[in-house]
Amino acid sequence: MQQNWFKSWFDSPYYHLLYNHRNYFEAEQFINNLFGHLHLKDHSKVLDLACGRGRHALQIHNLGNDVVGLDLSPQSIEAANLHAEPGLTFQTGDMRNLPFVSEFDAVVNLFTSFGYFQQEGDNVKVIESIAGALKKDGLLILDYLNVKKVEKHLPLSNTITREDIEFSVHKGVENGFIVKTIKFEDQGDNFEFKEHVKLLDWADFEVLFKKAGFQIQSVFGDYDLQPFDETNSDRLIFIAQKNS
Repeated sequence: MQQNWFKSWFDSPYYHLLYNHRNYFEAEQFINNLFGHLHLKDHSKVLDLACGRGRHALQIHNLGNDVVGLDLSPQSIEAANLHAEPGLTFQTGDMRNLPFVSEFDAVVNLFTSFGYFQQEGDNVKVIESIAGALKKDGLLILDYLNVKKVEKHLPLSNTITREDIEFSVHKGVENGFIVKTIKFEDQGDNFEFKEHVKLLDWADFEVLFKKAGFQIQSVFGDYDLQPFDETNSDRLIFIAQKNS
């Protein structure tokens, strides 16, 4: 497994091209559902952790919250800053070492922006860092894939065309990770990137949350906030509260 594979891939223009179907309308629907459930006070302070280009942060702000978006990718933050305004700011940073202390009412970590690290201790660092950034009784909303369902359909290969580039994508399981291998050619050059997402299930997250002082409040299985079902749900979405 390539260490810190996400640094080069997430800052690549090809990453944004491959995933350009993730649109603002989809983000708006999910955020409306989620924050309708949370019932946060007006002008709550929210951290969008691993915010990408800010599509979720923008909608969270539109609902009346003060939002900080943080991402490792300078290119993503540069794009997100096109939407910046009072109460909506963006900055680069590493989720393992957040520069905030008891500052936020809620932290959202969406669209499987977790489980990238080879060392399990790094996942613990992320959850502990989130706990440190939250106020007392603050909420963590963590949106992950349902690994139990995904594993049943692997290995899987397909081709995705974006503009004039054909991306050959293969998904499989290697050493406790779902590994997505992405190969393509552009202007005569061959490229290969790999994404690694750790096989974490509900029980694994329970352990991580308990270590950092979180208690699970709700668990959902999709962006419509339907109950989680290990066999059929596409997502594993936690709402957890900081205990102290």
